Amino acid sequence: MVAAPQKIVISGYYGFHNSGDEAVLQSILIALKQQADAAGIVIDPIVLSIDPEGTTATYGVKSVHRMKLREVRKALSDCSGLISGGGSLLQDVTSSKSIPYYLGVIKLAQWMGKPTFIYAQGIGPLNRKMFHPWIKSVFRKCKYVSVRDEQSRELLHQIGLVREAVEVVPDPVMGLSLPEDQPPTASSTLPIIGISVRYWEADRRELIAIADGLKQANASQPLHLRFLPFHLPSDTEASRYMMELLGEDIRNNGGIVSISEDTVHPQHMLHEVQQCDVLIGMRLHSLIYAAGQRVPLIGISYDPKIDHFLNRIRCRPVGSTDSLESKKLSSEVLELLNEGAKWREEREALISMLVQEAEAPARKIAQYLSHKG
Repeated sequence: MVAAPQKIVISGYYGFHNSGDEAVLQSILIALKQQADAAGIVIDPIVLSIDPEGTTATYGVKSVHRMKLREVRKALSDCSGLISGGGSLLQDVTSSKSIPYYLGVIKLAQWMGKPTFIYAQGIGPLNRKMFHPWIKSVFRKCKYVSVRDEQSRELLHQIGLVREAVEVVPDPVMGLSLPEDQPPTASSTLPIIGISVRYWEADRRELIAIADGLKQANASQPLHLRFLPFHLPSDTEASRYMMELLGEDIRNNGGIVSISEDTVHPQHMLHEVQQCDVLIGMRLHSLIYAAGQRVPLIGISYDPKIDHFLNRIRCRPVGSTDSLESKKLSSEVLELLNEGAKWREEREALISMLVQEAEAPARKIAQYLSHKG
């Protein structure tokens, strides 16, 4: 007799047209399917999304509106467990509302007696200490807790969790593979430099510095500058702003400027990244995409999570948003174009290990559910 499917609710920043977070969801769904098959069980995901119709259409899974309490309660009451993650859900920099929401969903599941799992989250920054005891209380009742870097585990330890109870795993997106139905490849006779930028500094100094660095690099070697907006529409606006800064300088020196418009599906964006010879990224998941596809990358730091990831693959940021030297960026672009093979060779074993380890949370969850069943 085939066991009945086990419904698992997945909570995260889904349905907001952020390619990075959508990639997290896609990666979790793929890993859960693979590990459930290996464990001999069937997992039926239910995703909490701000756009449930879009989530269902994109991934072929059930979805309910994350802000409609009745729908969330119904999904939790019928489920075998809750996954919270991944991404930077528990931080209070972009909003003070994120932590209460995500902890509230976990707590609701725990009140209902459901097992809860923390899936490769990045914890912090936590500037409001009032959240510390709440996180400690909720996480101590979880069946499994994993975070995506050692710094997140250390932060949880500082607020009272046992270090050994928290597993450090790679970001789930490290395990994302290319789609079977890849879109047509854009032909380019020039080296392609992928560029993922966002607004951060109020005076746009970081975008101005990046544009100046790209002009310098293009003057030495004509390039195809390909903008890859990860969070729509804000990253598209930042990309367009930079394209205006570049003006005609790039074309006058034999280069090309283009933008990947409205690429939301994570595997399609992954394909865009794969086509690049070098990627310059502010968005964390643009860098993770590049690493997974062995594309030499240049990270620009605006948040500790950028530095933490770069450190895991033995890289350092070329600069931070408040102190970025255009000449240094230009030199690094040209160096990676010439030394790309060496960059890949030096990191192949490390990246391959991270790709394999990215499945660990799904494997642990599937094993728990198979024994429970």
